[in-house]
Amino acid sequence: MSAARRARGRARGPVRRRLLPKPRIVLGTLLLAVFVGVLVVQAYINAEFRGDHLESEVGDQSGVPAAIRSGGPVINTTGGQESSSRMPAKTIALTFDDGPDPAWTPKVLDLLAEHDAHGTFFVVGSEVARHPELAKRITARGNELGLHTFTHPNMQRIAPWRRSLELSQTQVAIARATGVHTNLARFPYSSKADAIDEVNWRIIKDAGKQGYLVVVNDLDSQDWQRPGVEQILRNATPQGDASAVILFHDSGGDRTQTLAALGQFIPAMKERGYRFTTITEGLNQSIAAAAAPVPELPENPPAAERDVWRGAAVIWTVGAADGMVWVIAILFLVVGLLTIGRTLLLLLLATRHARQRRKPGWSWGPPVTEPVSVIVPAYNEKEGIEAAVRSLAGGDYPAIEVVVVDDGSTDGTAAIVERMALPNVRVIRVPNGGKSNALNTGIALAKHDLIVTVDGDTIFEEDSIRMLVQAFADPTVGAIAGNVKVGNRERMVAAWQHIEYVIGFNLDRRLYEVLNCMPTVPGAIGAFRREALRQVGGISDETLAEDTDVTMALCRAGWRVVYEERAKAWTEAPTTLEQLYRQRYRWSYGTMQAMWKHRRALFDTGPSGRFGRVGLPFLTLFGVALPLLAPVVDVMLVYGLVFWELRDTVTAWLGMLCLQLFTAAVAFRFDKESLRPLWRLPLQQFAYRQLMYLVLIQSATTALTGGRLRWHKLQRAGLAPRGQGVPPPPVPAQGLAPEVDTWPPTLDQTRREPRHPASGRAVARPVVPTQTPPGYDPEDLPSAGSPPGGGSGPVYTG
Repeated sequence: MSAARRARGRARGPVRRRLLPKPRIVLGTLLLAVFVGVLVVQAYINAEFRGDHLESEVGDQSGVPAAIRSGGPVINTTGGQESSSRMPAKTIALTFDDGPDPAWTPKVLDLLAEHDAHGTFFVVGSEVARHPELAKRITARGNELGLHTFTHPNMQRIAPWRRSLELSQTQVAIARATGVHTNLARFPYSSKADAIDEVNWRIIKDAGKQGYLVVVNDLDSQDWQRPGVEQILRNATPQGDASAVILFHDSGGDRTQTLAALGQFIPAMKERGYRFTTITEGLNQSIAAAAAPVPELPENPPAAERDVWRGAAVIWTVGAADGMVWVIAILFLVVGLLTIGRTLLLLLLATRHARQRRKPGWSWGPPVTEPVSVIVPAYNEKEGIEAAVRSLAGGDYPAIEVVVVDDGSTDGTAAIVERMALPNVRVIRVPNGGKSNALNTGIALAKHDLIVTVDGDTIFEEDSIRMLVQAFADPTVGAIAGNVKVGNRERMVAAWQHIEYVIGFNLDRRLYEVLNCMPTVPGAIGAFRREALRQVGGISDETLAEDTDVTMALCRAGWRVVYEERAKAWTEAPTTLEQLYRQRYRWSYGTMQAMWKHRRALFDTGPSGRFGRVGLPFLTLFGVALPLLAPVVDVMLVYGLVFWELRDTVTAWLGMLCLQLFTAAVAFRFDKESLRPLWRLPLQQFAYRQLMYLVLIQSATTALTGGRLRWHKLQRAGLAPRGQGVPPPPVPAQGLAPEVDTWPPTLDQTRREPRHPASGRAVARPVVPTQTPPGYDPEDLPSAGSPPGGGSGPVYTG
């Protein structure tokens, strides 16, 4: 390394390494983690993992003790023993699986109370978490609770650790909901004792080690198949005086037949001398009848305090996941309605706009030939400034003055323009003071009343200025938005922006013109009447979106703002996701600032009130709310692909894509663009849109928290001139001669301040020195921007 380079490095000071990720990366990662976590929890508690919920065939039974396979429905493997029990003679234990259910469990409880009977409810833990009051009602009515796992999986198809989790989660949910503990468990998809194979036997013994009695059944009513009341009664009726543990369901679908069958079954069995008990009560009766030296089992014993607290966490998690998914579902509906509404409005109003322009003989009025001043604020635009200025100076409009305001560039931008020596081009050098200051300076020094504003990286077509200013034939028009085109479409990121520009910007502007609420005249190509700018006080520096700010002010002042699609300007779009993020972050944040600044228009009368009650809500709904909520479409897509029917999910997504493609095709046809770039639109859904989500979310967060945002200079490569070649230097018009001006313009003799010739307001002097300090970098410029409503303005133009 040379001594000079080492010296420059020392002058800049030590290089600071970033210890923490960038805020947007943290934000994006956090949001992604939250969504993924919520969806996984929701899928888990809703039993959406389909592979866990399939029945298994009965396997090898050689390792299962014969006494178990031929024994009773209550299997005890606690303490290392291997025994089973039955209910006493003429005793029936009614058991109900899959609840609690808010529709059917209360009806089952009422029917049992009506017939003075009790039952054992094997509950699903996730449903207990959703309906804790029903679980409490079950025990309060003298019934018993048992575990039926947390998510109703086939225990043979899940890992051992999850089997324990399925039981423990249900136990703690019951503890929180009812304050009791249960020693009974029944596994989903289990049957009778004679169907236990070696796999199930290992699972039963594992449950015994955790202190659970495993309950199967003697008789299955098969009410879940809804075979009819008579068939349910035949399935549930025991032979002779045999005891029975009988399986019914209080959830899982329409239980009308179950209720009807129970209403007949209980009285009929009582007439035959049967008693109805819970599982634990029946076991205790068997123990007493056998006079065995075994202590009676407690029914619904109190839960441990730690289980109650753990259950609170489980219930809260289930509630939060359910609530989040409900919110996502509602937002999905809102997004769908907004998308369809926006599409219909675009097709209706934009088509109306296009048809009006295509009518034979349509024009704005008499041809406009008044001289035009073109203001080009430029900061470090050496890559594209020459092509941009030549395209402006060489247009076919009869009288063009180009004013290049060099905003303290450090790369020789002004010198490049001066060396061109074009006769109708002036260069004004000012210290870096921000784009608004540069524009106001240029407008103050402009010689004509029709003002065109252009970004320093933008190339005009030969007829762009002529086409742009024709709308001034209408005296009510105060500003005109041109048609911005992406010039560097070769790379994928820029091609995506080309699609967005045609659809999201230019098609929208047709709609806004029809509604008379245009929110933005783009900085890349726009035209203004000096009188209109004077009325609104020039270009404000109170927001980072000065073009949106001044356009809203013009609409509120009663001026028409229109769109001229024939006036085309070719701009250089960011070619990397990093640059794109920075640009859109500033745009989004600045737009939100402008909306907040002009919020009082909602309560105004006249043109201001019309803009406030039409333009601001429209921009809020379709410019902020819809893009902010749009991620739910992708969230539901991912959720559906993983957990729902693949065909239905893909069909719905393709339907939305076809709607977008149709809208895009209409927009491209209006703009006379080739449809070939639209093959990239499906790919845009998987990268570009997600980036825009993060941009809007971070912008909204910055605005709501009052954060400050500074300008970021995009890296330019420079556009090649459009067409066959660069137009030749024009002949000076109306006596214009090449000039080079420096700060300040003519001073007011009384206040010794630069004065804006249109508004009469003082033009603020720049405060950034013209000398470049050692180690200067655009990233080191002072922070700018403000939370909505005010603050200092930007300090960098780009």
